[in-house]
Amino acid sequence: MYQILLVSFLVVAVALVGLILVQHGKGADMGASFGAGASNTVFGASGSGNFLTRTTAILALLFFSLALGLGYLTAHKSSPTGVDLATQIEKEQAAKKEASKEIEVPATEIGIPNVKVDDVTTESASAVPDVKVEAEKKATEVKLEAGKKVEELKKKAQEKDKPVPVKDGSGH
Repeated sequence: MYQILLVSFLVVAVALVGLILVQHGKGADMGASFGAGASNTVFGASGSGNFLTRTTAILALLFFSLALGLGYLTAHKSSPTGVDLATQIEKEQAAKKEASKEIEVPATEIGIPNVKVDDVTTESASAVPDVKVEAEKKATEVKLEAGKKVEELKKKAQEKDKPVPVKDGSGH
């Protein structure tokens, strides 16, 4: 029913625009009173104005009533009430949560062996102190190199601070 009203609303709107464009303005009546084209009209000189005016008024009334009816139907469309809408949203959220749950598969099914922390081999545990010793050696080397660089920089700074002898021509 809504679609039928909408289509008829559009047809009435187009017909109304067409009738308004066909009508003559008040300035056209002046030329018609002198006989300019009054005999060529279908309804005569005065008949066309009454017919077009009445048809325009009827179409305008139909246009506004259809507009009000469509507005009423749009506002009162059968839609879920607030409670039903809230329940529907909750159901959708629950479905999303259910779909997004991760599937837990035991590691052995994928092909990864279960290894406990206590099962770490002694070989990998004994490698930890070796790494520590190597790191300490490297740190000592870096400290020694840094100390040498600092000493070099100090010597250069002292050489720059020494006064340069100036020859003043007196022979001194």
